[in-house]
Amino acid sequence: QVQLVESGGGLVQAGGSLRLSCAASGRTFSTSSMGWFRQAPGKEREFVAAISWSAGSTYYADSVKGRFTISRDNAKNTVYLQMNSLKPEDTAVYYCAVIIFGSRAPIGSWGQGTQVTVSS
Repeated sequence: QVQLVESGGGLVQAGGSLRLSCAASGRTFSTSSMGWFRQAPGKEREFVAAISWSAGSTYYADSVKGRFTISRDNAKNTVYLQMNSLKPEDTAVYYCAVIIFGSRAPIGSWGQGTQVTVSS
């Protein structure tokens, strides 16, 4: 079982950048594909990005492609989400989760999330 703690959120102006971190505990992290998801007020939680266990493959939601980059450091048990050219519609609580690679399906438990607010 992987336990997750997200951090790095905050308030930023449109066009700005943030880097989110997800610290994981558990021996299976380095062999787990990981994903980022987000939930805006009044909306369903949605997939944002995913990375394979080896970091050799990534994929993104169309809405963030070209602006966001997912990466991981297995030595630090951490997965990152670099967010550039932020838009007000990126405002949401961001979560990481173990993911079935190739899908948008999270498995296991969620962390507490980190709030990202983008002002116009």
